[in-house]
Amino acid sequence: MAGRARFRPTAALARLYDRVDMILQSLAGLPAFLAYFCTAFVIMVGYLFVYMWITPYDEFELIRKNVPGAAIALGLSLLGFALPVASVIAHTETLIDCVIWSVIALIVQIVVYFVVRIPIHNLPQRIAAGELAPAIWLGIASLAAGALNAASISY
Repeated sequence: MAGRARFRPTAALARLYDRVDMILQSLAGLPAFLAYFCTAFVIMVGYLFVYMWITPYDEFELIRKNVPGAAIALGLSLLGFALPVASVIAHTETLIDCVIWSVIALIVQIVVYFVVRIPIHNLPQRIAAGELAPAIWLGIASLAAGALNAASISY
């Protein structure tokens, strides 16, 4: 054995091992990422179904017909819902907390939808008719409520 050269990693090989190790450490969080992302995606789709169920018009049909108000109201409402969901993901440690607080965020957005209709007569019909001002009012109110909701979620 004395005559055989022993394998010794070179500095380049050591750096390669370090990089592979860093990549593997980074990917260690991939299962949690996928769990939260997929859960949030399903929750977002669920929100869209509930939101479209409570509104008297089909937002996607209006969007297909190029009614910008429907896209504005729905898009900002979705963003207003996504903000607290994102906050929940950042502040909780379990998927069940994510689901519970997402349901609370959904309830907040539904309440906002009905509250913002109070000062604007025929708000849903006006959005369906293509009026932008009521759609912007509804969308911005949804976004504002979502921002407050997101900030209120803390552990």
